[in-house]
Amino acid sequence: MPERVDDPILQRALSLGDEGDWEGMAEVLRAELEEREDDPALLCWLGVAERELGMDGVAYERFRRCLAAQPQDPRILATAGNAVAAFDDPEAESALRAASVLGSELPMTRWLYGAYLAREGLLDDAFRELDAAAGLAPEDPAIRLERGVAFALAGDLVQAGAELERSVELTVGDGWGLVLLGLIRVEELDLEEGAASLEQGARERPEDVEAQVLASLALAALEREDDAYEMLERGRIRAQGADRALIGEAESQLEEGPEQARRFLLKTLAPSVLRERLMTRP
Repeated sequence: MPERVDDPILQRALSLGDEGDWEGMAEVLRAELEEREDDPALLCWLGVAERELGMDGVAYERFRRCLAAQPQDPRILATAGNAVAAFDDPEAESALRAASVLGSELPMTRWLYGAYLAREGLLDDAFRELDAAAGLAPEDPAIRLERGVAFALAGDLVQAGAELERSVELTVGDGWGLVLLGLIRVEELDLEEGAASLEQGARERPEDVEAQVLASLALAALEREDDAYEMLERGRIRAQGADRALIGEAESQLEEGPEQARRFLLKTLAPSVLRERLMTRP
């Protein structure tokens, strides 16, 4: 959310968002949008609220309308640009680049553009932006996490692990960062540290069935059978659709013993999940 907003309607809406009342925030913004239908700030923050409510398609259209209104506020450009990037929208790059230029002293605009560039494979440009963001806010956990992602995409797992470690230290309950860190440690063949991070991350993200399975396999590889089956059951409780097949596959691996669980984790599941999660946009 922006640090300061002069518009009283936006102030009210954003305060509701800060409280987690996304429905209330959306209602306020929808009502005001009837009078100011092309206001990019209203469209942007309504998109944020609707995305939080699970209305991804509707939110995407709000963000597109926001960018079509040609906002000049770098925070709005960065927020909307990052949102449409999740849909591989070609407008994302120009919006994020403009945000970085117009808001060059704002850490948010620099790291969001850097995160985008990293996932596009433009790593030199990505590090330029992420390094600038880190210079502006050295202890921002989001910046640390995205630098970790960029280092991992560049193949530097040592630096990736260091950045992710600092990120999770700075954020209480950062399950996503812990799972990423665990995957990096597994990739480095450090199963003790990998299992610890995966287990902690999975407990922070009970809805993340994949994380429960990763933790289960890592614990099984360490011959912690009871803990491994506990994590598998945590995943089974939440599993739907394709997740059920993953649970079934993991269970069959556990039944084959620690070495098979280790082999499946190291050779099959962890590398594919790491690639997928590194490419997940913030």
